Amino acid sequence: MKKRIAIFASGSGSNAQKIMEHFKRSNDAEVVLILTNNSDSYVLQRADNFEIPSHIFDKKEFYQTDKIVNLIKNLNVDLIVLAGFLWLVPQNLLQAFPNKIINIHPSLLPKYGGKGMYGERVHLAVLADRETESGITIHFVNSEFDEGEIIHQSKFKIDKGDDLKMIKFKVQQLEHHHFPKVIESILKKMKS
Repeated sequence: MKKRIAIFASGSGSNAQKIMEHFKRSNDAEVVLILTNNSDSYVLQRADNFEIPSHIFDKKEFYQTDKIVNLIKNLNVDLIVLAGFLWLVPQNLLQAFPNKIINIHPSLLPKYGGKGMYGERVHLAVLADRETESGITIHFVNSEFDEGEIIHQSKFKIDKGDDLKMIKFKVQQLEHHHFPKVIESILKKMKS
């Protein structure tokens, strides 16, 4: 039986795309659903390109009902992946999928994490503090922003003259390279 992955994304979905590409060729796992809180998100087009069903939801559905939990349970999902998803995961989802929800963050946590720290905001803070390195963190999700147990970190050197665009590029290269592989290793450790 293939392991089943659901991906939450709020934005363009480049990480979701890399994950879909990676598992399209896999005999061990598949992406079965893309979920988004943004009806204009480009991740919907990416899901469509891979013929993967998608679901758009609002705050009320996410936080005040069990619809999302039931949808994911009905699809027998093994792992939930947050790939550029900006909302805090509600308790009912955390309880239904304990240690089965992971997130990627564009910094070396615990630095530059927490509410409101995402995307360019993280990179601008890294630049403002004149950090000499940055990177990515893949971690389990808990009830706080970016505070779950760390699974994997990769870093890069910030060279003199690196601007926002370059840091964003370096982070994205690490994300695209490592995220699908880390997901695969987590799925392999799960009992069938």
